[in-house]
Amino acid sequence: MKIVFLPEVLEYFNELSTVLYEKKYFGFEDSALEYVDDLFENIKNTLHLCVKKPAPAYFDRFGENMLYAVFRKNKMTEWYVFFNLYREEDDTTLVIRYISNNHVIAQYL
Repeated sequence: MKIVFLPEVLEYFNELSTVLYEKKYFGFEDSALEYVDDLFENIKNTLHLCVKKPAPAYFDRFGENMLYAVFRKNKMTEWYVFFNLYREEDDTTLVIRYISNNHVIAQYL
């Protein structure tokens, strides 16, 4: 099993902790960094175990025939990870193309 993050997704993760801190979701930068690191590791280590659903057509702008999985971080926030699944013999690769949360994209799901 291999998980590949597109460069734009990695860039999103790099900027996310700063955004979360600047918008006062976290009082300390270290807390925002820890939150983002935990989310990244959770995706990397458990995406293959999650329930996968077909992504709505709205998300085709990020890739065709994608699936998505949900990662709940707390009572208020769920993160949606959109990806393609490729199988070749006994090897599976998940290519993560987009990530966002319910505060931004819930109306499209």
